[in-house]
Amino acid sequence: MSKFLFQIIVFLFVPKLMAQDILTVDQAVQIALKNNYDIRIAANELNVDKENNSIGNVGMLPEVNASLTKNNSIQNSKQTQSNGDVRELDNAKNNRLEYGVNLGWTVFDGLRMFARYDQLKELEKQGDVQLKLMVLTKVSDVMTTYYDLVQQQQLIKALDTTIVISKQRLKTAENRFLIGKAAKLEVLNAQVDLNTDSSTLLRQKELYETTKIRLNEILARDLMTNFQVAEDVIVDDKLQLAELKSLAEKQNLQLQLALINKRVAELDLKQTKAGRYPTVRLNTGYTFVETESSLGFTSATSSRGLNYGVTATMPIFNGFSQNRNEKIAKLQLENFSLMAEQQKQTVNAQLASAYQTYITNVELAKLEESNEAIARKNMEITFDKFKIGTVPTIEFRNAQENYINAIARNSSAKFQAKISEIVLQQIAGNIKF
Repeated sequence: MSKFLFQIIVFLFVPKLMAQDILTVDQAVQIALKNNYDIRIAANELNVDKENNSIGNVGMLPEVNASLTKNNSIQNSKQTQSNGDVRELDNAKNNRLEYGVNLGWTVFDGLRMFARYDQLKELEKQGDVQLKLMVLTKVSDVMTTYYDLVQQQQLIKALDTTIVISKQRLKTAENRFLIGKAAKLEVLNAQVDLNTDSSTLLRQKELYETTKIRLNEILARDLMTNFQVAEDVIVDDKLQLAELKSLAEKQNLQLQLALINKRVAELDLKQTKAGRYPTVRLNTGYTFVETESSLGFTSATSSRGLNYGVTATMPIFNGFSQNRNEKIAKLQLENFSLMAEQQKQTVNAQLASAYQTYITNVELAKLEESNEAIARKNMEITFDKFKIGTVPTIEFRNAQENYINAIARNSSAKFQAKISEIVLQQIAGNIKF
């Protein structure tokens, strides 16, 4: 690289790197794990599933209730006794007070409660997998947005460099015009190209700032937080399809959800079949009863004591609803089994397709890195020749544009290769964070 071009890069970029805080991709991921709203909502939903997963929620524990009943009445009463005597009383008062504690316990319901308890365990697993899936999705979003910023930042640096070069070209053209070695047209062309480069830089800076806002949004922090991303993009080019496929079978979260849904459907069928069996419930309680009556053989009574018993019910006929419900549950189980198989096929297809894209992008990244080196060397040589007037303006501009385009393609190729790597790791459920 020529001494002048090296001085341009040092002058432009070293102070900026010192002026802003560098946000690494690992730091961005950790901030998102702590702050992101979707992750926090999914975590709360998992806590709901954990709270629901209890033996009391499925009816395995007895129910104890305290009750109190107070009834009062005022009636005009007339009684005819067995001996023919008639007794009448207007506004006769009758009072009844009953209170106590009762216990009810379902001891058998066709094993429905045990199936339901197993189902709650599966639903908790489902909530855990859904939380992991949300985390994996947001981590992927953070990484994708972060590396997008990296390529944009690199392009801004390249555009800054080309503007400095364009200014030097304009200055050279003006000096040559003043001494009569160049026409005014050369100066005007240099000015137009400088304006074009400046316009392109402004647009790129606008896109860069809006992407920073997007990343801050994912991180759930102040949208105007200023930061700079690191320059290095390290692509793992050693990924193997067979290894990723093996990981995906064990760790792919979508596939895990499909298998959990199948298990939940199996337990739904088990609960439905429990409707064919009797339900046995134990009941006991201790009750106090007090009554008062203005008319009758007794004016007041009171009692207290223990009551206990057992209730058993056995379904005999319910309009064929049991058969219909079992058939529906079996069909739903079959659907969830098919969906699990379909999801496995989908994962393998996604993995194979993403791997082909990954291989292509890795090769393109290597090619574009070589092209950038060639374009940089060509730019240095053309720049030196332009300063001494041995290269025409058009040739210089072509070399300048080729250099910027090569930087942009190289940056984009690295970005696409890194995104392909992230997609593969996401499908395999193996993103490191």
